[in-house]
Amino acid sequence: MGDKEIIKSFGCDHGIAAQNILLRAREKGYGGCIVGAIKKEHLRELLSISARYELLLVIALGRPREEVVIEDIPADGSIRYWRDNSGVHYVPKRKLEDIIIDIYAE
Repeated sequence: MGDKEIIKSFGCDHGIAAQNILLRAREKGYGGCIVGAIKKEHLRELLSISARYELLLVIALGRPREEVVIEDIPADGSIRYWRDNSGVHYVPKRKLEDIIIDIYAE
């Protein structure tokens, strides 16, 4: 949540903070997910949250019930998640060198 008595505009700092919370949680053995598509007013009412605070994101945390493996995107370019016969959840991601632009390489 953002405290509107401290600042009026929250920019992207809350996303950076949420990612750092998830990194630390993972280090402690938790899994998590950042959720931005939330029913803010419903949540405010349900949890009796003061109007002083702007609801920015929800972070769901818990103990992982499954094994997740990050893998490189295959040659066919598919980014589809999949599970093997043991129930391991595979998540294809682009390689670091494919998403970083070297502005000095030209």
